[in-house]
Amino acid sequence: MSRFLAMLLDSADGSPRGMTTGEPGEPVRHTWPQVHATARRMAAALRSGAAGVLGLERGGAVGVLAGQPVTIAPAAQAVWLCGGSVTMLHQPTARTDLAAWAQDTVSVLRMIDARLVLLGAPFDALAPVLTEYGIPFRTLDALAENGDLEPDAAVAGEDDTALLQLTSGSTAEPKAVRITHRNLYANLSGMVEASRLDVERDVMVSWLPLFHDMGMVGFMTVPMTTGLELVSVTPADFLTRPLLWAELISKHGGTVTAAPNFAYAVLARQLARAEEGSLDLSTLRIALNGAEPIDPDAVEAFTSAGARFGLRPESVLAAYGMAETALGVSFAPVETGLQVDTIDAEQLEEHRRAVPAGDAPARRFPRLGPTLPGIEARAVADDGRVLGEREVGVLQLRGESVTPGYLTVDGPVATQDAEGWLDTGDEGYLVDGEVVVCGRRKDVIIMGGRNIYPTDIERAAATAADVRAGNTVAVRALAGAEGGRHRESFTVVVESRRAGDHEAEQLIRKDVIGCVVSAVGVRPAEVVVLPPGSLPKTPSGKLRRAATAELLSSRA
Repeated sequence: MSRFLAMLLDSADGSPRGMTTGEPGEPVRHTWPQVHATARRMAAALRSGAAGVLGLERGGAVGVLAGQPVTIAPAAQAVWLCGGSVTMLHQPTARTDLAAWAQDTVSVLRMIDARLVLLGAPFDALAPVLTEYGIPFRTLDALAENGDLEPDAAVAGEDDTALLQLTSGSTAEPKAVRITHRNLYANLSGMVEASRLDVERDVMVSWLPLFHDMGMVGFMTVPMTTGLELVSVTPADFLTRPLLWAELISKHGGTVTAAPNFAYAVLARQLARAEEGSLDLSTLRIALNGAEPIDPDAVEAFTSAGARFGLRPESVLAAYGMAETALGVSFAPVETGLQVDTIDAEQLEEHRRAVPAGDAPARRFPRLGPTLPGIEARAVADDGRVLGEREVGVLQLRGESVTPGYLTVDGPVATQDAEGWLDTGDEGYLVDGEVVVCGRRKDVIIMGGRNIYPTDIERAAATAADVRAGNTVAVRALAGAEGGRHRESFTVVVESRRAGDHEAEQLIRKDVIGCVVSAVGVRPAEVVVLPPGSLPKTPSGKLRRAATAELLSSRA
């Protein structure tokens, strides 16, 4: 039996802790032993099969399409107890073309060689669509009705697949990160150690989507495997009323939570309007900020707004992670708050060195802490040379957490070189043993020999009047010919509630250009103003630059 499964079974053996779901309307708490008992019934049903559906065997891949944490937790356990792997499928929304979604889902299931989908609320109504496209499925409610499965020590080994995590991007060209039991155990153990999780006292609170690695691994698998107390609601609950997040921390004495940067910006605005004395955030010791670039100003707004409710600024924990390591890569030291590295802009952009800034124009990057136990990191130049401290290059990782490869529609693809290093695609540097990420290599804009990171442009554009905070994107563009060669520029796309008003749009464009030129010293080739909800985002809420570029092309 893998170390991951053994750890999971330990938490099921009499743990008094568990998960609370159904907030705020009808909260229900299930202990981890109760969740495990349901999982064993589900596993027995999966193993035996059903009419037209073969039983699940070791190595079998299962797609899961469900939104409720109370059913996803035992379903994932059931698949693992049978020796299978879990893939959380892309979830359709009210605006999704179901025919296109079904075709994309078929592509994913073929890619992972899955023959079964586990279907649960709120997606039960999709059963006819799955039937129409010949996708075998079983409902989670029916699986839990009866039966029992005794755990088999030989059911899964260290190098068997536990998770196939679909990456963000086009579902028509899917790619899945293969996370083994070894990867998962190593990363869980490293995160528990780095964050000093305490089973006896910590209470995790989450609204994160379980089809994203931060939600599925960090705020479902970690508490379920270690026996931590968990309060879990859905992303829809948070988006409908963002203050619910803080209310649950207050009500349940939450000590650990996490979200992408944009969510802290949203919560900051809610906290600023909340009634005095209505919340108690003093119990929170870790508010992990990761999954997208961290904006120090957004963090400051969050901690300032939360201070009157007892929120301590040192609770913010900057983190770096990716699906290719199961979840975590590096965590900033606990209880230190956000530490920012302020560096000379010219040295960064022209010489690719992160030199501490003096009076010259500067760039600010959060320090993301040392790598988790068992993970090595280095920065590498284009010629393969390993770089020294504060030299900017492509970040590479090595260790037990690192995935052995991807599954793609064209077959498996290895991720590691001959020495075990994974190219992250992120540019950054190391300082005092800590990781600093500057941006995605593919998104860097090169103008006049300067390497400009789009996050700097986007943050500047967000300060313009009538621009929706957190809804700005900078994408590369060709700006005409110069000496027979095209030179590179960029387009800034912003959302505004005043989109469609010609005069207002003109003023917004002028203001955005001024803010960007003032902050970065370069002028965008174009500023596009769109109405709210227009910018493409991943299911977890992150802006998608490549998809935004495609959107601009389609509008041309």
